[in-house]
Amino acid sequence: MTALSAGKKRVLFVDDEEDLVTALSARLQAGGYEVLVARDGLEALQKARSLFPDLIILDLMLPKMDGYKVARLLKFDQRYVKIPIIMLTARGQDIDQEAGKKAGADDYIVKPFDSAYLMIRIKELLAKAAESAKPE
Repeated sequence: MTALSAGKKRVLFVDDEEDLVTALSARLQAGGYEVLVARDGLEALQKARSLFPDLIILDLMLPKMDGYKVARLLKFDQRYVKIPIIMLTARGQDIDQEAGKKAGADDYIVKPFDSAYLMIRIKELLAKAAESAKPE
């Protein structure tokens, strides 16, 4: 149930660091993506549910609702389960990464990060999602 427009893939970027939002949004737009932005967990959940992005980049430490809870609420709801989620966070310990995977993250990238690698993972996860959406 992702956006199936003939145009750009929609990426919901959720982070409360303004400089990062500005920089990564510009990189995503330059890469041909439509960028939706949310700055807290509740806004992220509302936008994901109403706008059905093709992929979500989600910080963990957010105002109003943390990224783990946002991911769980989306991944355990059949309407949104197929939207890939990349957790992009400063929390890099093994326990954090394991919690991210349990919450439903498709990938977990630790800040500071290589933006070229992030762009590759976005492309790979979108391709995988498109492949799984094809009728058998």
